[in-house]
Amino acid sequence: MALEDAKKQVDLAFTRRGNRGLAFENAFGGATSFLRRTYTKDLTGVDLAITGVPFDQAVTHRTGTRFGPRAIREASALQPYDPPYGWDGFDPLTDFSIVDYGDLAFDYAHTPSFPGLLQAHIAGILAAGPGTVTLGGDHFITLPILRAYAAKFGPMSVIHIDAHSDLWADDDMDRIDHGTFFYKAVKLGLVDPARSVQIGIRTHCDDYLGVEFIDARTVHEKGIAHATARAKEIVGTHPTYVTFDIDALDPAFAPGTGTPVWGGLASWQAAALLRDLAGINMVGGDVVEVSPPYDTTGATAIAGAHVAADLLALFCWTKREQRMALDSTRS
Repeated sequence: MALEDAKKQVDLAFTRRGNRGLAFENAFGGATSFLRRTYTKDLTGVDLAITGVPFDQAVTHRTGTRFGPRAIREASALQPYDPPYGWDGFDPLTDFSIVDYGDLAFDYAHTPSFPGLLQAHIAGILAAGPGTVTLGGDHFITLPILRAYAAKFGPMSVIHIDAHSDLWADDDMDRIDHGTFFYKAVKLGLVDPARSVQIGIRTHCDDYLGVEFIDARTVHEKGIAHATARAKEIVGTHPTYVTFDIDALDPAFAPGTGTPVWGGLASWQAAALLRDLAGINMVGGDVVEVSPPYDTTGATAIAGAHVAADLLALFCWTKREQRMALDSTRS
């Protein structure tokens, strides 16, 4: 790249004209927006908003996921130069308007106010039109997000990829706990359990509340094709939220997380799983529990950035299919 061309590529997170297109900046410099998308609060014409939630005050053991959004963004600087691999040449960064909406602002010293602030944050984005892919943060953040989504779409189908079911019984809806978010989401009617599925589970659960689960051993023994086919059968065409806890991956692939559990998915399995879910009616998603203090090589943040990028592609694949269907009815 000539010097004059290079000068034009400085900090596209601030200088890009429009919200589409690949990026060709140095990965080791510049602003760390997700995939070098434009940092903006203007959601006019935007299809998808990436937002961060640096919250880790609901964990049962190791903290550190408050640093997750920043680490995921930094790791994503390695990716925005080509269409995502494995999506048949589909290029969501060029074909769709995607922005980095920045992080949720909240008072870390007033935890009780956090759930309402996050719900309002997501609801405001949804009201403007885009969907969201959220960078966590611990897994509690999915509960306020689901409140916002259910207010718009009704009870959600959820594809929950995790080592833990997060279905610990807890009927105190004011408690903030990352191990009970799914229990509360079902009990509050935010999630339709008959249309939801958990994948990668490998810890004990007394009661799945009607949610089907495909544990990690089943994925290993029966394969990704089995897991994705069953997941797609369960959620059907219903509006679906995909939440990916990075501890779904085996600690060999993602050590930087609060509650690692052996026997998990390999990174190639996670990649194939997300790509083979193409065709679901995905309306939003998140990746959570990336904890940089325990991520000594950066591998977990890299995995989180790849998960978020594939969630982005999965969301835009849904949008593309909807647009193609609409165009065919008009012709």
